[in-house]
Amino acid sequence: MAGSKKEMVRRMSRDALLTTLALALYVLEAHLPPPVPVPGIKLGLANIVTLFVLFRFNEKEAAAVLFCRILLGSLFGGQLISLLFSASGGLLAFLLLLLLKRILKPSQIWVAGVFAAMAHNLGQIFMARLVLGRPEVLAYLPLLMISGIITGLVTGITAQILLKRLRGVKILQD
Repeated sequence: MAGSKKEMVRRMSRDALLTTLALALYVLEAHLPPPVPVPGIKLGLANIVTLFVLFRFNEKEAAAVLFCRILLGSLFGGQLISLLFSASGGLLAFLLLLLLKRILKPSQIWVAGVFAAMAHNLGQIFMARLVLGRPEVLAYLPLLMISGIITGLVTGITAQILLKRLRGVKILQD
């Protein structure tokens, strides 16, 4: 019994550390100049952590890290409306990641990054359509899909490299 409690505390501590890292990347990115002068297009650096946790550990831990980061990021950012957009994009991306994890090889995690970024953008644009009630926001979708391919490639490749290089780090062991 004592061993399982110790394991649970270790796993919770690791997840808290990874959530903190994702949140730090989210806050850091908010202070960087946008990669292109188009509103809403971001690199999605915090998604590196989500991909890492999902492919290194399990779905439950990845969901916890993702949704804690979304909630805390929205609260710290002071814009609760962003919670709707982040949660809708995050949920759609996460559901797609669950499917992709079952079919991709470890050398294909970058593919998951691309599709997750595109799904995230799709979820956000449909939430914008719902909240704003204006179909014109859908015209923004092709640009968001292109940016999702590029930014998802960056986050996916980074997560894949980290998974390979951090295999032996003790705190990141099961």
